[in-house]
Amino acid sequence: MTTAAAESQGLSFELGETQKMARDLARDFAVKRLKPLAQKLDEEEAIPRELYAEAAALGFFGIMIGEEYGGLGLDVVSYAAVMEEIAWASAAYQVCLTVHNSLFCKALTMFGTEEQKKKYLPRLAKGELIGAYCLSEPGSGTDAGSLKTAAVSDGEDYVLDGTKAWVSNAGFADIFLVFVSTNPAAGNKGISCLLVEKNAPGMTLGKKEKKLGIRASDTREISFRRCRVPKANRISAENEGFKIAMAILDGGRIGIAAQAVGIARAALDEAVSYAQARKQFGKPLAQFQATQIKIAEMSMGVEAARLLTWRAADRMQRGLRATKEASMAKLFASEVANKAATDALQIHGGNGYTREFPVERLFRDARITQIYEGTSEIQRLIIARETLNEAKPAA
Repeated sequence: MTTAAAESQGLSFELGETQKMARDLARDFAVKRLKPLAQKLDEEEAIPRELYAEAAALGFFGIMIGEEYGGLGLDVVSYAAVMEEIAWASAAYQVCLTVHNSLFCKALTMFGTEEQKKKYLPRLAKGELIGAYCLSEPGSGTDAGSLKTAAVSDGEDYVLDGTKAWVSNAGFADIFLVFVSTNPAAGNKGISCLLVEKNAPGMTLGKKEKKLGIRASDTREISFRRCRVPKANRISAENEGFKIAMAILDGGRIGIAAQAVGIARAALDEAVSYAQARKQFGKPLAQFQATQIKIAEMSMGVEAARLLTWRAADRMQRGLRATKEASMAKLFASEVANKAATDALQIHGGNGYTREFPVERLFRDARITQIYEGTSEIQRLIIARETLNEAKPAA
């Protein structure tokens, strides 16, 4: 394909001016504010709300929310570029932003009523409200269609009973997107989506999970016991929730792909810096061929993962189906991140195994990218399914 032909289809390997401005704004924030704090946030396993307020002031809580609702109104590629920069400095911090933007706000933007949008989107865009996404349960993660949290109709309300697991942002979120069963006999065709505000009667937060990586990200269970939610808070029609979950997961996977690229890039940067400074046998590690091979593979992986991520984001922005592309980006980038973190730690030797060096944190943070927003195994199944469907002969 010629360059002109590629550009005519919206495919480009360079960011536009607006996209570059968004990326550079995020990079400046990441370098000056987040990176110096990343180790401290990890050790304390918490992020102050005030630090999120700084991102909100830059517009990062409303990246893709329309300007008419107070957001930046940027495209999906800009979003991916911003998420990479934030994750480069702190993946745990980026988790909040990606869940809020690509899962919560995207669902409300795509499927909410105009009344719901006017009520919530302006406050979400300003960071006055932070959103969380509740799909997984103790007994259903990958098999999201088997969720058990039930919502029973009672007049103008639903009454919720059940438990949600692995809820990112749970400890400080102000509003939750909760997927519930409104028709258990129908399986995934009987799932609905509700907006539940913090401190709703009958809603209880569990203890904060102690995690291997992204420790500063707040992750908890949430229990609902006779929790009443107005039917006016339902997103889209009753029993249409599973379609909503599947529709927005592609965007969520692009966010995690961008996170993985950011982690991989950070690992590469740390490896290069250390290899140039550390001497063994009278010369820097960077002069040893074994080190150079690792650096080359890390550099190549980062570039390839970024391009896959931007490609998926570009397709989504143009309104094209991006399920396969989002899964490819998420799968490939997560594997690149884990290999880059492993190789960067190896280059550091024993030092990399200590908390004195950032690669130890990057090594731990990278691991989750192969699990959440769909495991690597599920991504492979999706890619295979989509590829086989494309190959079916025309009827």
